[in-house]
Amino acid sequence: MLTIENQQLKVTIVSAGAELQSIYHKNFQLEYLWSGNPAFWAKRSPILFPIVGTLKQDTYFYKNKSYCLGRHGFAREMEFSVDSQEPYSIIFSLKSSEITLKKFPFKFEFRIGYQLLDDKLTTTYTVLNKGKEDMYFSVGAHPAFKVPLVENSSYNDYFLEFNKKENLSRWPISKDGLIETKPVSILNNQRVLPLTKELFLQDALVFKHLESSSVSLKSSKTVHGLDFSLGGFPYLGIWAAKNADFVCIEPWCGIADSVNSDQQLVHKEGINKITADEIFERSWEARFY
Repeated sequence: MLTIENQQLKVTIVSAGAELQSIYHKNFQLEYLWSGNPAFWAKRSPILFPIVGTLKQDTYFYKNKSYCLGRHGFAREMEFSVDSQEPYSIIFSLKSSEITLKKFPFKFEFRIGYQLLDDKLTTTYTVLNKGKEDMYFSVGAHPAFKVPLVENSSYNDYFLEFNKKENLSRWPISKDGLIETKPVSILNNQRVLPLTKELFLQDALVFKHLESSSVSLKSSKTVHGLDFSLGGFPYLGIWAAKNADFVCIEPWCGIADSVNSDQQLVHKEGINKITADEIFERSWEARFY
């Protein structure tokens, strides 16, 4: 277990998957991250790379060759190295290997940086193409925040508030984990999405084309919550396991395959391409209060 902390926040991370384990506000003596209870969902904040979501038949094709990748890719299950650590920050890295090349035929270096400033945690994903040809990939976050945050409040007391009014439709997920073709309206010129456990009985809420640059987790029963900056991520997932006391706020550069996908990696919706030696970087930031 590795720790970074300042006067307000103490954050712990494990090198396995470079996954957050705790976000603790020392002034409020309040934990913000889900506990990872395996009875519901054992993860807390997995990293999604080199794909986000599910591939059709867990398979994609690149240069006439098929490759198999499970949901959300392999990074969350791999051991990261610690490149550097300071009291307020830490950088992890994962490099391509014989193991990864069998599933993902690109040479890469993937870095994850966590940095504290006052009451904010910034998480940065950096992808470096170490090969000689274009590299295609997706990357995303999956942090699970505890709901309810404080005693004497319930799950239904909480809501998500976007910083702009939204006309949002969710893209339903098929039983195979693929994106359906017809969206379903969920917000009509509104900013607030009330949280209920029934909201996630049909899997995650998947959104495209948000107007907002941030979303907040709030409650009328407490002053405590968090503001989540979405950065340059074009997709957003909102999810919780069945009857679990958390909500995931998931900014994605990538998305699951459509039910109509031709499974060609270069055609995949939301896929990112970087040339040889090019660097891709995205960050999300959360403020805890």
